[in-house]
Amino acid sequence: MLCALTVRKLQPGAWEDFKRCFLPDETEAPPGWSRFFAIRNVADEDEVVTFGFFDGTLEQLRANQQGNEYDQRRAEAEQYVVSVGADGIFEVIDERSA
Repeated sequence: MLCALTVRKLQPGAWEDFKRCFLPDETEAPPGWSRFFAIRNVADEDEVVTFGFFDGTLEQLRANQQGNEYDQRRAEAEQYVVSVGADGIFEVIDERSA
């Protein structure tokens, strides 16, 4: 399982604009993803983390992103981003749940 994760600092008050550009209107995880999250720092609402879990290979993940217009949505949302911290695709090496 892979996890794609990005930490972004948005322009002040830009969450709704960023969300409109970057997040699909769907209520379920994007196709091919088992789970997807968008979270905000409670101490700084302009710090946003997006991450999702993908059951497949790195090549399958990249093909999935191309098919879901990920690069286009990311480019449109960049106008609201001040900086990017952690940004990558990570291999899940341990998973635990309650």
